[in-house]
Amino acid sequence: MSDDDILAPRPSRPGSRPGAASSSAEARGPIIDQEGHEIRPETLEQGFREFRFEFGKDNPFGNLTREQRIARIEAIAKLLDVAFVLPGTNIRYGIDGLIGLIPVVGDIITTAISLWLVREARALGAPWYITARMLGNVAVDGVVGMVPFAGDAFDVMFRANMRNMRLLRRWLDKQPRI
Repeated sequence: MSDDDILAPRPSRPGSRPGAASSSAEARGPIIDQEGHEIRPETLEQGFREFRFEFGKDNPFGNLTREQRIARIEAIAKLLDVAFVLPGTNIRYGIDGLIGLIPVVGDIITTAISLWLVREARALGAPWYITARMLGNVAVDGVVGMVPFAGDAFDVMFRANMRNMRLLRRWLDKQPRI
C-alpha cells in the first residue's frame, strides 16, 4: 500500500467518485450477531448506554467517611508491611518487601504508595509535625530500601507504613470525637 492510498483512500465501490462521502453503514455492511441475525444500529447505541461508568455512585475513591478513610489506609499499610508470615517463623512481611526485590523500580513504587498514605493522613487533618515524622519514615524506608537485598531485609524489619499508622492512630486517639 502506498502513502497516497493511506492519505487519500481509493473509492470502495466501482462508479463512485473520489472524495464522495459514503456512510459507514454502506462501507461496513450489516452488523451480525453470533446467531447470524442482523442487528439494527439504534439497538447498539442503546446497549452502550447501559455500560456507562458513573463514578459518583459507590466510588471507592469518592466521598468516604473519616472512619472509612482510616480503615482504608490502615488496610493498605498492613498489606504493604505485615500481610504474610514467613513459613516456620514469626517474621511478617508485606508486598513492600516483595515489590522491593525489583531493583530501583520496586522501591519507587512502594515509596509512592507510602507517600500516598502520608497524603491521606494529611487530608484527615494530621498536623505538620506528624506528617513530617511520617515523611521521615518513608524517606528512610525508600533510601535504605534501594540497597539490594540488605535494603529489602530492612524494609521487612523497619515497617515504615505500620510506624506511620501508629503515629496517626495515636494522634487520632487524642482528638476529641465530633
